[in-house]
Amino acid sequence: MKKSKVILAVTMLILGGCAMFSRKSVKLVTSGNGKDWPTYGGNYAGNRYSSLDQINIDNVKDLQLAWTYNVFEEINTKGVRPMEIQHQPIVIDGILYGSTGKLKLFAVKAGTGEEIWKFDPFADGQARYRPNRGVTYWSDGDDKRILYVAGPHLYSINAKNGQLIQSFGVNGKVDLHAGLGNDRFNIQDLAITSTTPGVIYKNVYVTGSTVSEDGDALPGHIRGFDVRSGKLLWTFNTIPQPGEFGYDTWPQDAYKKIGGANNWAGMVLDEKRGVVYMGTGSPSVDFYGGDRKGANLFGNCIIALDAQTGKLKWYYQTVHHDLWDYDIPCTPNLSTVKHNGKMVDVVVQTTKDGLVYVLDRDSGESLFAVEEVPVPPSNVPGEHAWPTQKKPVKPLPLNRQVYTNEDIPNKEIFPESHAYVSEILKNTQYGTKFTPPSVNGTLGFGISGGAEWGGNATDPKGVLYQNVSEMPYIVKLTDMASKVKNSTSKGNTLYLNNCASCHGVDRKEGEGGNEGNKIPDLISIGSKMSRVMISEVLKSGRGRMPSFQHVSETDRNAIVDFLLGTEDQSKKQEGKSVLKKDKDFPYIPPYTRSGGGRFTDKSGYPAISPPWGTLNAIDLNTGEYLWRVPLGEYPELTKKGIPLTGTENAGGPVVTAGGLVFIAGTADERIRAFNSRTGETVWEYQLPAGAFATPISYEVGGKQYIAIAVGGTRGGRKQGGWYMAFSLK
Repeated sequence: MKKSKVILAVTMLILGGCAMFSRKSVKLVTSGNGKDWPTYGGNYAGNRYSSLDQINIDNVKDLQLAWTYNVFEEINTKGVRPMEIQHQPIVIDGILYGSTGKLKLFAVKAGTGEEIWKFDPFADGQARYRPNRGVTYWSDGDDKRILYVAGPHLYSINAKNGQLIQSFGVNGKVDLHAGLGNDRFNIQDLAITSTTPGVIYKNVYVTGSTVSEDGDALPGHIRGFDVRSGKLLWTFNTIPQPGEFGYDTWPQDAYKKIGGANNWAGMVLDEKRGVVYMGTGSPSVDFYGGDRKGANLFGNCIIALDAQTGKLKWYYQTVHHDLWDYDIPCTPNLSTVKHNGKMVDVVVQTTKDGLVYVLDRDSGESLFAVEEVPVPPSNVPGEHAWPTQKKPVKPLPLNRQVYTNEDIPNKEIFPESHAYVSEILKNTQYGTKFTPPSVNGTLGFGISGGAEWGGNATDPKGVLYQNVSEMPYIVKLTDMASKVKNSTSKGNTLYLNNCASCHGVDRKEGEGGNEGNKIPDLISIGSKMSRVMISEVLKSGRGRMPSFQHVSETDRNAIVDFLLGTEDQSKKQEGKSVLKKDKDFPYIPPYTRSGGGRFTDKSGYPAISPPWGTLNAIDLNTGEYLWRVPLGEYPELTKKGIPLTGTENAGGPVVTAGGLVFIAGTADERIRAFNSRTGETVWEYQLPAGAFATPISYEVGGKQYIAIAVGGTRGGRKQGGWYMAFSLK
């Protein structure tokens, strides 16, 4: 095939499905005065929509940098990765509230970026860093508060001066372990935080949590706290206990050792109905479910709860007995659409595996047909893969659902990639995204593909804007019993039990380059980090790595000795068999993930034909696509004459009344504006680092601004540390 024809073919693939459809005017659930950005997602409905139109299609070309607020926190410690800022700030009455990479809360003037105050939750040195994607504002007269999470605590901060509200919880903070205990969990030593803020209905703060995804995972129960006192008001058990609905979808007493099924992606609120809507993740452990036979409610569910009491209104399970880590990754989006001639209030939920569900807000029933289709069985001993999974008829998936030989990078455009990927696939199972994980390795979509935590935007006409990534991954399972049997030492066994699911049995990163947020190679960890640093990270956690406080100090030291090769040779065999029985906690599964990761070629590009990232517009009234365009580029490929491929992306869009969709999040470290009607790029700006967050729009002093956190670091790229705001001249 001639090069020109190859390029044309790639272009058609990337731009396929861009036909336009008519739009119907619909109602939008809103809150705020239009000038502020008062909540995570812009309003309680999570629409990420701004009614401001000062910046519009005609003048967006004149958009320029208005101010920069420096939150750069240099990491001077060798071997410690800087924290990425994934935060979407809020704006209340001309003040912008946000957080830094080290989770310091701040307030600045939204028109100038001038700092008003800053609060450090870890001033005592007990730092536990996980991303913080937003904060929540509450007020009653002069009592104005910011609620946000850092480490295992929910803080209540005086919005006027940045001081702790001492009457909240214990000296201004609430321990997020509250309400999660049972007779098997020593919960205080187990990792928990909340990467996405909760919502407030009247005086109830409703929140989910981020927990481990391994055998030490806490249950992901949803809870309501009193916004004034911090008192726990109610708990909804996402892993049902005896006598509760859904208990029969698990083995008996599964709640005593299985964790997860948590809402880590946030939630939205229908104030009129007094109902919160949210999605949950998979039960732990990821990728193996032999000890949790059944559908596993309420894992992988869209859930509606009474915000005042926590009582279940309805649920909709998107994946039965999840074996692929297909968490619901972002907040739902509440809108109103015209369906079969009637206006219907809906919950719209996009997923990591690229599906779009449009559900009736009162019943949870899908407006469009959804099929239950047969999926392949598992070949892993003891596994009980569910025989069918859901397939919405409309809207069509946001990304590919099956990997075929046609998806291998084109031989003429990417010859080295084609050869490399083809060789790996010889020993890898691949096909449908529901091919179960295997010992030899299984290729799938969803760990970092489809929709992600940045969410989506919906305009008043019922058009959904969603960015997605096309990134395959490979999962390999390991027989833990055989690995432990052949363990060389106690430290090796402890490593296998606690660390191998992420870092691999052989302490390597995983197949195919594993670009994106890399899991560190631990083979030479001693040349990068000191013993003290390794011990501290094991104890406190960092980034996506949870705390291992539940592992005794003696055992943590044994792991460090194993990693550094400093084990006492005369005692290497002493007590090496420390694999715990089922009755003990943490739960140790017979099989665990021990390799794989993002599947890339040797250059770090996704091991699949382009597009690798797209921005999509879907008419929710009809379920049809309006347009689909590549999102992001690799300049080195563009210089070769290859059409825009798009890049893996993180963060989400905001849509405005000015007819614009603003989004960053791409590997080329740019922020862009798209024409919301056509998908045409109408403005872009080269940032000093990547902005892997979702922008906001607000007005101060009669001027509209677009602001975003520029946090950098993703995929090994340069560190950022700024909030940047743009406006017209």
